[in-house]
Amino acid sequence: MEISHRTFVFLLSLCLLLQTSLSIENFHQAFPIVEPDPNHTKLRLSREGLEAISRITTPIAAVAVIGPYRSGKSFLLNQLLSLSCYEGFGVGHMRDTKTKGIWVWGTPLELEIDGVKTSIIYLDTEGFESVGKSNVYDDRIFALATVMSSVLIYNLPETIREADISRLSFAVELAEEFYGSGNIQNFGQDVAFEPSKLLWLIQRDFLQGKSVKEMVDEALQHVPNEDGNKNIDQVNRIRDSLAIMGDNSTAFSLPQPHLMRTKLCDLKDEDLDSTYVARRDQLKKLVASILRPKIVQGKALNGKEFISFLEQILDALNKGEIPSTGSLVEVFNKDIVERCVKQYHERMVKLRLPMSEEHLQSAHETAHDEALKAFDAQHFGRQHAKKSVDQLDEQMKEVFKNFVLANEYQSSKLCEALYTKCEDDMDHLQSLRLPSMAKFNAGFVYCNQSFEHQCVGPSKQNYEQRLTKMMGKARSLFIKEYNNRLFNWLVAFSLVMVIVGRFIIKFILLEMAAWILFIFLETYTRMFWTAESLYYNPVWHFIVGTWETVVYSPVLDLDRWAIPIVCIIALCVLYWRCYGKRKHGSSWLLPMYNNQKNGRNRERSE
Repeated sequence: MEISHRTFVFLLSLCLLLQTSLSIENFHQAFPIVEPDPNHTKLRLSREGLEAISRITTPIAAVAVIGPYRSGKSFLLNQLLSLSCYEGFGVGHMRDTKTKGIWVWGTPLELEIDGVKTSIIYLDTEGFESVGKSNVYDDRIFALATVMSSVLIYNLPETIREADISRLSFAVELAEEFYGSGNIQNFGQDVAFEPSKLLWLIQRDFLQGKSVKEMVDEALQHVPNEDGNKNIDQVNRIRDSLAIMGDNSTAFSLPQPHLMRTKLCDLKDEDLDSTYVARRDQLKKLVASILRPKIVQGKALNGKEFISFLEQILDALNKGEIPSTGSLVEVFNKDIVERCVKQYHERMVKLRLPMSEEHLQSAHETAHDEALKAFDAQHFGRQHAKKSVDQLDEQMKEVFKNFVLANEYQSSKLCEALYTKCEDDMDHLQSLRLPSMAKFNAGFVYCNQSFEHQCVGPSKQNYEQRLTKMMGKARSLFIKEYNNRLFNWLVAFSLVMVIVGRFIIKFILLEMAAWILFIFLETYTRMFWTAESLYYNPVWHFIVGTWETVVYSPVLDLDRWAIPIVCIIALCVLYWRCYGKRKHGSSWLLPMYNNQKNGRNRERSE
C-alpha cells in the first residue's frame, strides 16, 4: 500500500510538472486560435491562442485579413506589424502547412482610442478556394472573421471577381441585421453589436485612371439579367445590400511590393518599391483611424470576455450545415429571451390565485404583450429575430401552462374548503335544538352567497353542481323532519309549562294554557289519526308562525341563547320565591294558587 501511495504521488507530481511545462512562455509569435476538425468542415478552439488572448485585460480591437488562397494575407499582416516573415506569421511558400483555421499574433499592440487604452490583435485566416476544402468551411472562416474583428480587410489581388462579391453574402446579412439607411441601429444598449468595418484592399499596380473607390463601386453595379438567372439575381441582391453598409466600408489600393514575390521575406524596406512602402504606411494609419474596441452587449470586451464571445459564436456557426446569421442572432438574443420570460413570470406571479379563467387569460395577454414589447426594444437583429420571438412565445406559453395548472389547483382547493364549510353548516342546521325554518333559510342563503362570491376559477362550475345537489338534499331532509320535531317540542313544552305553572310559579292561567295546548295536540292527532294531517291545518300554520317569530329573528336567536335565558329566568323565579314574597308580599294581578296554611285558625261563625 505504501508503494502504491508513493507511485500515485509521483505520477500526480509528474502531471503537474508537465502541465506547467506546457504553459506558453514566449508570446512573441503566432498561435492558432481556431483550427479545423479532421474532416475540414467545422471549426474548434485551440488552447495556445486562447491563452495568449486571455492575458489581455484592456479592451480588445481585432484586425482580421481574409482573402483567396496565396493572395499575400500573412505577408500583409507582417507588414502591418512591422515584422519580417521569420518573426511574424508564416508565409505560404515558407511552410508546407500554411495557415490553417485562424491564427492570432500573441503580442498585441497598444493604441489609445478615444482616450481608452486598447489592445490591438491581428488575425490571419486560412485562404479561400484551396484544395481539399468545402465551400461551407470557407464560409465558416469568413463568418467567424467577420464577427470577431473590428476591422475586416478583404485582401484581393488585381481585381474584384463575382465570386469575391458572392462571398460577402454573410457580411451583407449581418449588415442587414444591424444597419439601416447607412447608420448603425442600436436595438438596446444591452445587445449593441457592431459588425466589423469592411476594408476593400486591392493589390494592383495600375487602376487605369480610376480610384480604388470607383473600382469597387463599378464592381458593385448591377449586372444585366434579361434571362432571369437566379444566380445573377442573388449576386445583384448582394450588390444592393452592400450599399446598406454606407460609411462602414472603405476601399484602399496597394501596389505590389516587388516583382520577385518569392524573395519578399528576404527583402528589407529599402529594397521594396518606394510607392508600396508609402502606401503601406498610409494603410497602417487608415486601419488605426477606423479601429474601435469590440463592443458586444454594450460593453468593450477584454481578453476573457472576448474568448467567451468567441465560444458562443463558434458554437452557433457549427450548429447547422452552413453558417447562418440566424444562428448568431439566436446566440445574442438568448439572454434577452430569458430576461423577457423572467419579466413575464414576475408579472404573472403577482396574481392572486385562484381567479376566473377569463381574468387569468387577460392577465396572460397583458404580460405577454409587455414581454414582446420589451423584446422588441432590446432584441438583436432584424430579419432573423423571428425565431427568437417564436422561442420567447413558446417559453411564455410553457410558463402560462404552469399558472393554469396552479390556478386549477388553487381553485379546487378553495372551492373544496367552501363546499365542506357549507356541508358542515347544513349538518349543524339539521341538528338545531330549537328547529327553525327561518334560521335554516338564512343559513341556506348565506351559504349560497358566500360560495358564489368566494369560489372562483375553473373548478367553480363543478363545485356549484355538487353544492346544489347537496343543499337540495339537506333542505328536503330538514323540511321532512321539521314538523315532526316541532310537534314533539310543543308537546314537551306544554307538559313542562304545566309543571312550571302548577308547582314552581303556581300561576293557574299558565297551567290552564299549557293543558289546553297539550290536549289540543294530542286530541287533534288522535281524531285525525296522523300527525301529518295536522300540518295542513290553519291553526297549525298559526302555531308555526308564532314559533318562528319567538325562536329566531335578526335580533334574537333563541336556539343559541335558550339555555342562558332559561337559567336567568330560573334564577329570577328562585329569587322571587325565596325573598320577593316575604319583602313585598303578593302583588299579582292575575289569579294565583292560595298557599296560606292558617285557614284552620279562622274563627268559626256562630
